[in-house]
Amino acid sequence: MVSYDLIVIGSGTAAQVAVGRVRAAGWSVVVIDHRPFGGTCALRGCDPKKMLVSGEEAIDAAARMAGRGVTGAVAIDWPQLIAFKRTFTDPVPGKQARRYAELGVEALQGAARFVDPETIEVDGRRLTTRHVLIATGARPVPLGVPGEELVATSDEFMELPGLPRRIVLIGGGYVAAEFSHLAARGGAEVTILQRAPRLLPRFDPDLVDWLTPRFVDLGIRIETGATVTRVEKHVDGLTVHVVRRGGPDLAVDADLVVHAAGRGPDLDALDLAAGEVAVNDGRLQLNAHLQSTTNPRVYAAGDAAGVGPPLTPVSSHDAKVVAANLLGERVHTPDYRGVPSVAFTVPPIASVGMSEADARRSGRRVRVSAALTPEWFTARRLAERVYGHKVLIDEDSDLILGAHLVGPHADEVINLFGLAIRHGLTAADLRSTMFAYPTGASDLGSML
Repeated sequence: MVSYDLIVIGSGTAAQVAVGRVRAAGWSVVVIDHRPFGGTCALRGCDPKKMLVSGEEAIDAAARMAGRGVTGAVAIDWPQLIAFKRTFTDPVPGKQARRYAELGVEALQGAARFVDPETIEVDGRRLTTRHVLIATGARPVPLGVPGEELVATSDEFMELPGLPRRIVLIGGGYVAAEFSHLAARGGAEVTILQRAPRLLPRFDPDLVDWLTPRFVDLGIRIETGATVTRVEKHVDGLTVHVVRRGGPDLAVDADLVVHAAGRGPDLDALDLAAGEVAVNDGRLQLNAHLQSTTNPRVYAAGDAAGVGPPLTPVSSHDAKVVAANLLGERVHTPDYRGVPSVAFTVPPIASVGMSEADARRSGRRVRVSAALTPEWFTARRLAERVYGHKVLIDEDSDLILGAHLVGPHADEVINLFGLAIRHGLTAADLRSTMFAYPTGASDLGSML
C-alpha cells in the first residue's frame, strides 16, 4: 500500500493552489479526479461561460450601435462559438496533467472513496495518507420531480452542438440569467421558471428591476413563484408542468430543459462515513480552519467546503488557508470580506459587501447613494440604457459597507469597491483617487 503526505480529491482551482504550495514544501502528493483534470471553472464553469458571453457581447454591441454609425446584420453561429470555447477548454486537461508531472505529483483518473479515516481507494488501489483535501466542487442539487432525468445540466448546455429553438431554464439565479441572455441572443425562445418571488435573489432588488427590461427586450419569458412539478417527454419534445403561486398552473413546451436551480457540495461518492468525516444536511462539518471536526486529517476547500461564497476566488483563498494550516505556518482562518459577485448578463450586474437590508439591520447609520444613470457618458457612448448603482456608506466611519452595480463595466468596477471593503478604504479615499478618464472607473467618485 502506497503512502502519501497529502491526497487531494478533485483537480480544480482549490486543488491546484494547494498542490503547488505543499509540493513546494517537499510533501508527497497525489491528485485524484474522476473527470478530466482542470475542474469546474476552467472546463465547465466561469472561463468557458465567459468565452460564450463574448459572442453575445458582440451581438448586443452591434444592436445598440445600429443607426449610430454601425450597419449590417450580425448573428451568433452557435457551432462556431462552441468551437471557439473549446480552443480554451480542450487543452486544459493535458496542461494540468503535464503540470502535475513536472511538480512530481502523481495524478490518478478515477473515483475516490474513503475506506477508513486514513485510506482512500481509487479503482481498487488503496492509498494511505497523513492528510486529505476534499476539493470536489459542486453538483446540481436534485430537483426531486418526476422526469428529472430529462433535464440537462449547465455542463451539457455549454457543449450543445446546436442551439435548440425552445429552451426552459428551471431556476432564476446566476445560471438562468446568464444562459437566458446567451440563448435569446442566439435566437432561441427562452422561458425562466423561478420558484422564488423574483429573479436573481442574491442581487439588490432595485438593480434587478433596472436590469429586467433587458430580459423583456430579448423576449425572455420570466415566470416567478413557479414550482416545477414534473417534466414529460413526448414526440415533439418536452413539457414542463408548473404550479404558480397566485396564478393558474402552466405547461411549458421545450426542446431543451436546463437545470439552473442551484448547486451543492459534491460529496455523495466519497463514502465519508467510512472516513469518519461528519456531514450535516449535505455539508461537511468543518471548524474555523476548514478542517473536519471528526477526522482532523481531512480538510476541505472551495465549493466542497461550502463555507464561503461559491466563487472561484474563494476556492483559491480556501486552498491557501488549508495549505498554510497543513504546513503549520500558523493557524489560519478564511477571510471572505469584500468578495465581489457578478452575474454575466449583458450588461452585467454585480455586488459586494452588505445588502441594503443587512446594512440597515446592522444598527449603523447608513447613507445610501443610488441612481439609475443612463445619461452618464459611460452609458451614452455605448447606447446602453441600463446603468445604475447603489452604494452603502457608514455615516460615522465613512467606510464602504456595500456596493451594487448594473450596466457597462460593472463586472470590473465592482472590484474597486471590493478592494475598499477588504482594506478599509473610505469613501473619501475613493473620491480622492484619480482614475483614467473616460473609463467606467472614473464614474466611481460620482457614485459616492
